[in-house]
Amino acid sequence: MLPALERIPDACDYIAHGEYFVLHAPRQTGKTTSLADLARQLTAAGDYLALHFSCEAASSFAHDVGATEQALLGQIRAAAQIAHLPPEMMPPSPWPDAPPGTALGIGLAAWVAQCPRPLVLFFDEIDSLRDDALLNTLRQLRAGYTTNRAGFVHSIALCGLRDVRDYKAASGGDPTRLGSPSPFNIKVDSIRLGDFTRDEVIALYTQHTAETGQEFSPRALDLAYYYTQGQPWLVNALASEIIRRMRIESTITEEHIDRAKERMIVARATHLDSLVDKLTDPVVQRVIEPLIAGRYIDADPAFNDAVAYVRDLGLVARTKPLRVANPIYNEVIVRVLGSGIEENITSGPSQFRLPDGRLDFPRLLTEFAAFWKLNGEILAGDQRYHEVAPQLVLMAFLHRIVNGGGYIDREYGVGRGRIDLLIRQPWTDSDGRRAEQREAFELKVWRDKHKDPLGEGLAQLDGYLDRVDLPTGVLVIFDRREKAAPITERTRFSDATSPSGRTITLLRA
Repeated sequence: MLPALERIPDACDYIAHGEYFVLHAPRQTGKTTSLADLARQLTAAGDYLALHFSCEAASSFAHDVGATEQALLGQIRAAAQIAHLPPEMMPPSPWPDAPPGTALGIGLAAWVAQCPRPLVLFFDEIDSLRDDALLNTLRQLRAGYTTNRAGFVHSIALCGLRDVRDYKAASGGDPTRLGSPSPFNIKVDSIRLGDFTRDEVIALYTQHTAETGQEFSPRALDLAYYYTQGQPWLVNALASEIIRRMRIESTITEEHIDRAKERMIVARATHLDSLVDKLTDPVVQRVIEPLIAGRYIDADPAFNDAVAYVRDLGLVARTKPLRVANPIYNEVIVRVLGSGIEENITSGPSQFRLPDGRLDFPRLLTEFAAFWKLNGEILAGDQRYHEVAPQLVLMAFLHRIVNGGGYIDREYGVGRGRIDLLIRQPWTDSDGRRAEQREAFELKVWRDKHKDPLGEGLAQLDGYLDRVDLPTGVLVIFDRREKAAPITERTRFSDATSPSGRTITLLRA
């Protein structure tokens, strides 16, 4: 693991000055691990008594302030026992009697009064508290800071998904403001725990090499960072998949990274599953749907709040332009949204494999067109993400067929006006050498009040084919105009010529 002081270097400075601060980041980024490690280091150094504990045990008492206080004090005592603190540093036993709404502050003040060291507390999962329970907890901490500074907790860090000064409760992005002044306006700063840099990913994997002798090829390291963009859980899970589940004992190569990424996506590991559960949230849909559609977005305060919420979840990148956080999430999102469609596809991967392992690509295109004519309108009409329903149908069809051993790389995002897909199918040539079949798609939509996107699509596909170094590709245009011809009439193939002179297979659907 990476040392806590490297991940949150500002924390020690805030603690040294007796300041209160907030640490927030998406789930599975290492907040809890870093805080627990920092608490151990601070206590072991002898200058402070630092304790990390979770507020989750109090999360069910949204409107019962007294029960929340007792749950929090109980968690503090349990954490102190687990840390094996010496008797003189343990919290009071029992905690002082106090009226509901004051017990937390009075209890902490009593502990400070008897503790031989300055007390530092890390309130983890603070945003699991709700409504009155959260407000009262913050107000008691503020009161201790402002009215009893010398006799209260030296330094406090509140840790959660979101910056608690902004929201009443981190409960699905509720934009109800706490009001002014904030119950925690005493904080000095809000630290956002970031993803790993490329150098940090290499440092983490190099620790494994140093311990075991198993190396990662340079290309494998590059690909691991590209697929994860440094998201800490993904970085660790990718290596764990290769080493523990795939049981690779040789040098880890880019092929191993590719296979592990695909296995994680298909298995929908716990972190990925919990993440995609958010896709049904209307606030999340408001951000993700235009991302997939590739359209420009209307900038308004409500949308900005939605973007802030989705960023705090870790689904989209922190930096501009607005985009999905990493290629693995990119893939998971569209696969999950198309999973119901995939259940209706009776064709199997083996039907489209040639003897040497390549895809029978012409047959794949023909079979999709037939499937679309028969099922397209029904399946597209049932999709929650209606704006991108046709694209989801095609991608679900490709997932079903290509997942028998190949990979699909996709590019989509705000303002692109399209989705670009690259199918990569490994196969073995006549000399027994490893080779890779590559086929490119571009997906566009013809909507009411817009002109036929054929010309724009051909030019865009030219650029994509240049980047992936392919001589030809497939342009699919879904006609979603109200006056479009019936699906059986409009779904047809033809050839088109791109601006650079490429012959392009055109599918109007």
